[in-house]
This record gives sequence, structure tokens and C-alpha cells, in this order.
Amino acid sequence: MTVSTFDVTNPGTGELLGQVPDMTEDDVRRVVDDAQTGQRAVAAMPSHARAALLEEVATRMAAERDSIAALVAAENGKPLPQTEGEVDAAIRIFRGYAAEATRIFGRQIPLDAVPGLERNLAITVREPLGVVAAIVPFNYPVELYAHKAAAAIAAGNAVVVQPPSRCPLSLVRVNEIFAEAGAPPYAHQLVTGGVRVSQMLAELPGVAAVTLTGSTVAGRELARRGADTFKKVLLELGGNDALIVCEDADLEKAVDAVVLGRLARGNGQICCAVKRVYVDEAVHDAFLDLLLPKAAALRVGDQLDRATDVGPLIAESAAQAVEAAVNRLVGDGATLLAGGERDGAFVTPAVLADVPEKSPAFADEIFGPVAPIARFTDVADAVRMANESPYGLHAAVFTRDVSRAFTLAKQLDVGGVVINGSTALRAENLPFGGTKDTGGYREGLHETVTDLTRQKTMIVMEAFE
Repeated sequence: MTVSTFDVTNPGTGELLGQVPDMTEDDVRRVVDDAQTGQRAVAAMPSHARAALLEEVATRMAAERDSIAALVAAENGKPLPQTEGEVDAAIRIFRGYAAEATRIFGRQIPLDAVPGLERNLAITVREPLGVVAAIVPFNYPVELYAHKAAAAIAAGNAVVVQPPSRCPLSLVRVNEIFAEAGAPPYAHQLVTGGVRVSQMLAELPGVAAVTLTGSTVAGRELARRGADTFKKVLLELGGNDALIVCEDADLEKAVDAVVLGRLARGNGQICCAVKRVYVDEAVHDAFLDLLLPKAAALRVGDQLDRATDVGPLIAESAAQAVEAAVNRLVGDGATLLAGGERDGAFVTPAVLADVPEKSPAFADEIFGPVAPIARFTDVADAVRMANESPYGLHAAVFTRDVSRAFTLAKQLDVGGVVINGSTALRAENLPFGGTKDTGGYREGLHETVTDLTRQKTMIVMEAFE
């Protein structure tokens, strides 16, 4: 029988890197059915054994850190030093969830709060949900995979991972590492393919939970499809993060937050990247004077060259979408001061000034190295404009006034506020997620394991004399 496959290529050069199966609906059903066997095996493991498995995976990943990072860079387009940092983060995440596997706590609930129940004892325990489907995005495939797969195993679940179709090869290797580390059969499996694979994971009754990092459009669709089987659908979706620069800000640091947190890191393809910049009129021109030469100095090129700051976007179509967004901003009245040129999948970092507040393109999430900048004279207007976005992942405030910083942070309708730093910040031990169209979910070492378990209450009647 001929198995259909699809090609995986280097987005910058078009070089063929490998092929993976384009799985059919029957293939996906078979994987989910097999995962029930894996689920029973993982659930039967004591927590110390699950912890040991995750530690062993982390150790084996560390031994292959350089080759995995090079593979991610080749298929994803991020510069190599960044993918090395990503693999390092994934290793830490596996070790963090190994520790969390031994810290899944229940509660003792005082029944003497209810008249007549004083002599009874109630406790809760946490049990695995079942089979967890982990749908992974292209921008940080290994790191975000780790948050989902390691958490699922730590909580006693089997996991079915759908890697990103444009850069699945690194997770193909990690899947092999899981087996080599001694995971029970069918405890950790991959399903490869496109949108229909994701839809089936949301639809099949054998999947107890779906966890997705992706677009808001994809999240809404999977939530609808998951509703029929009442599965948990955990969503970390889009962002349009605002950075507010007050008149007393450290402009050098604010500029660096834009350069590193938007134009360079992840080639601008990060949900929590700085995507809108609001600068006080009093320092607007000085801010641009600092920003433009730093943006121009960024080197665009081969992601495997360590001197590269910005590599190719994930595909030429993604670069075309960024190019179109820049053109829309200019058409709406913005001034393009630097960059914005496209060559295949490469886009030079773009800086636009005087972006109209009501520009539809300003409200959209631009997934690439583009920094649109608008002015304000009253910081209350900056907060209002930031909050008018349908997204609510992160925001940043630059000011030397501590009281103002916390006041603005409280007013911003987002999941996290970074004071005097870039919004492109994610530490594995922090809750990560946002409000509104960002999905409402929080992912992190201390949150995700709990979310991938369910509570059971046990009541002992007449436990006390």
C-alpha cells in the first residue's frame, strides 16, 4: 500500500529536509484507539516512575541538543542561537514537569461546616483525564510541545501530538527519544497532517482533552468541534501586544524591547511579540532616532549562520501576508521608515510611524518583523487603544514611575504586563495566556498538570466518633 506523504523544506532555500506521512482519518482513529492502551499504562505508573521517564527524556534531549536545535532552525527558519535556546527551554520544561508529577495534591474538605455532617470525612484526589491531544504551532515547536506533552504524561495521561505540518521533523525525533527512554507502548504518539487531523482530534470521543497553541480562528473551530463530546479544550491563541512608552521612559531599553522583542526574536513570529508601539508625543522623535539605526543593523539571512539576526519566515506565503499587511498600513496613512521588502520567505525588519489609530491593519496580528508606531499625548488614551484590541495576551509599560507602572498594569485588559521590558517574555514557571480572543487559558508548570487532571471526591461516613 502506498502511503501519502508531504515534504518538509528549508523555508529559506527550499532544500528538501524530509518527508512525513499525510495521515488519513483511519490512521488518526487507529492512533487514538491505541492511545487508550497507552493511557491505562501511564495511569498505572506511580508518580515517581512518570517523573523518572520525563527526566530520562530530558537527559536524552540534552545529549542531542545541538542536532535538534539545528534541525529546528533548518525547518523553521529561526536563527540557530534562538533554536538552541528553545531546546534548552524544552529540556528545563521536561525536568520541571518531572518534579510536578510528584506534586499532584488533593484536599481534605471540612464537612463540619454543614450541620449534621460533623462526623464524616471528605477528601479529593486528582486523576488523569485520559488521552490528551497536543496540537503544536510552528513558531516554537519543541518548547511549546514540551509544555503540552510533558504535562500530559506527568498527570498520568497518554498524549497524541500533532506537530506543525511545516516543521515536524524535530518532534519526529523527540517521539523516537520518548520510546528510547522507556515510555509504555502508545503512551506518546504522533499524528502528522493538516487541518483535518486537528479537527478529528477535537471530534473523536477517545480524546479527553485538546490543548492548542495557535490562531484564534483555529481555536474557535476546535472548541466547536470538541463541544459534542464535552472534552476539555485548552486554548492559547493570538496576540496583538501593545508596548506603551511614557515620557519618562528609558528610551534605550524601550527601543531594545522593540528590536529584540519584535523584529529579531522568532523572526517576529511570536504570539507575545511586541506588535503595537504607543509612544508619548514628547519622546516620539527621540525614540525613532534610536530605533531606526538598530533596526537597520539587524542582519537578515541564512538561519544556520550564527551572525544572522532574522531568518526566513516559516513559508513564502507567510512573508507575502506580512508584505500585504505593511502595504495596508501604508495605505491607511502610515509612513514606512525602514524595511518591509520581501525576497521569497525573507522580510527585512519594518518600522512604520504615524500609524492611524483606527487602521484595520493595526488591529490585526501581523506575524512577522514589523513594528508599527503610533503617538499619544495622554497615557489614558494609550491604555484605551491597547484595550480596544480583540486580543489580550501581554502588554508592556516603560516608565520610571512605579505608581504609574502598576496603575497602568491594572488597567490593561491582558494576561500579563511586563514593566520596563519586552512583551516577548515567557518563563515556564509563570502562567502564560490571555484574555478575550487569546483564549482565556493559562499554561505553565504550576497550572497545566492540574488542568490535565480531574477531581474525584471520596466521603467516609462516620469517620469520627
